[in-house]
Amino acid sequence: MTAPVRIGSYRIERLLGAGSFATVWLGHDPVLDSRVAVKVLAENWSHDLRVRERFLEEARLLRRLDHERLVRVHAVGELPDGRPYAVLAWADGGSLRDRLATGPLPVASAVDLLGEIAAGVAVLHRHGVVHRDLTPGNILFRSTPAGERVLVADLGLAKALAAASGLTARAGTPGYMAPEQDDPLAVVDTRADVFGLGRLGVTLLCAPAGRPGAPIRPRAGVPPAVTAVLRRATAPHPADRYPDATAFRAALRAAATPGPVSGVSRSRRGGRRRAGLLGAGVLALVALGGAAGDTCTPPRPGAATAGSGPVTITLPPGWRAAGTGWAGQYGDDGDLEPALVVSPDPARWAVDPSVPGAFVGLSASIARRTGAEAFVAERPHADCAGAPVRRTRQGGVDWVVAGYACPSGRPVIVEAAGTTPAGLLYVQVVPPPGAESGFVDALLAGVRVRPPRD
Repeated sequence: MTAPVRIGSYRIERLLGAGSFATVWLGHDPVLDSRVAVKVLAENWSHDLRVRERFLEEARLLRRLDHERLVRVHAVGELPDGRPYAVLAWADGGSLRDRLATGPLPVASAVDLLGEIAAGVAVLHRHGVVHRDLTPGNILFRSTPAGERVLVADLGLAKALAAASGLTARAGTPGYMAPEQDDPLAVVDTRADVFGLGRLGVTLLCAPAGRPGAPIRPRAGVPPAVTAVLRRATAPHPADRYPDATAFRAALRAAATPGPVSGVSRSRRGGRRRAGLLGAGVLALVALGGAAGDTCTPPRPGAATAGSGPVTITLPPGWRAAGTGWAGQYGDDGDLEPALVVSPDPARWAVDPSVPGAFVGLSASIARRTGAEAFVAERPHADCAGAPVRRTRQGGVDWVVAGYACPSGRPVIVEAAGTTPAGLLYVQVVPPPGAESGFVDALLAGVRVRPPRD
C-alpha cells in the first residue's frame, strides 16, 4: 500500500492500521503543529452508499458526544476521488491488542483497565448508543498531562438503540460478539456490549478459553467474585446479563474490592470521598428532593400532562414530551415497553448536558428480574459524588431515590425507581439549574400509572 503524501491539509507520515472498511494514517497538522489520525474509507467500499453513510455517521456521532473517554473528531473531508475521511485525535499509546501481544497484564491493572473501558462504553449507553464491536483493537490509549487515558474507538458498527434491532446486518467480531448479533431478527441492545465487555475481561483475566461459551478459567490472583461477574456478563441469554455498562462496572468494582462495607461498592465509597470536593453540590442535591419519608405532593391544578401507554406525567412549566417506547426493553407482546422523555427541549436532552429533563419508563420485564432498590443500585455514576439513598412516597408510589453531584457534564443526576402493579417505574431526572427545593419529589408526584386490566 502506497502512502499518500497529503490528505487535505495534513502531511501523512505513516500507516497506523488498515481494516475491512477503512485505513488509518498518522498525519501532521501544520497549523497546530500536532499529530492526528486520519481515517479514510477503503477504496473498495467507496461506491457503497450504505457503508459510506455508516462511515460518516461514526464521525458525526463522535463529534456530537465529544467525550474524553471516546476518540474525538476534529474534522471531516473528502478526497479528490470522492472518498470521505475523518481527522481524529491520535492515540499515541497504541491499542490494547498491541499491549496484549507482549504478554498478559498484571491482574490488578487488568481489572482497573476493564473498569475504565466499561466507563467509556457507559458514555455511549447514556446517550442511547450501542457499540456492538468491543475488541482489543478498538480500545486505545492516549497520553494526557493528567496521565494515560483509555479511549473507546471505532464506532463504525454502532447504532442508535432505537434502530439497533430488526433486520440489521450481522456485525461484530467473532469471539467478542454477543450470540444475538448473529441473528438478523434479534434485538441488539446495551446487553450486547455487556457481553463484549465480559469477553474483554476473559481476554484480560483468564486463560485462553477458545470459543465463547467454554468454561472460564481465571488466572491466578483473580478474585472469585470477579470471575462470577465475567460469567454473568457473558451469559448466552441477554436477560441473564447486566443491563448496561454502568451496572457491569459497578459489579466489577464491588467484586474487586476486598471487604466491602455493608455491600457498598468501591465506586460509591469513592463518591463519598469526593463529597468533600463536591459538598455544596451534594447538599443542593439533597435539598432538591425535599424531606425524606412519606409525603404526597399533589400535581399543580390545570398542569399539562403527557403519556406513553399506561404512564402519564405532569409536565413542569415550559416542558414538553417526546417518545413512545423504552429502547431495548420489550414486553411480552414484543412491543417496546412504555417510556418518554420530558424536557424543555426533548430532542437535545440526550446529547446536551446543559438541557434539563427526565426519562420516565415502565417495565414489567425488569420488575420480574429485580426490585426498585437493586435497580437504582445498578446505576451509579462513578465520577460523581452521591448523596445518601432515600425513600419517599409520591403519587401513591414508594420511590427509592439516589442523587449524584457531578464535576463535569450534567451537574446533578437523580435516579429513582418504584414498584407498581404494572411493573417497575423508573425515572432519571436532570433538574434545571437553580431548581427549587422539592423539584424532584414534585416531578415524581406527577407520575401516574394506570392499573393493569384484569
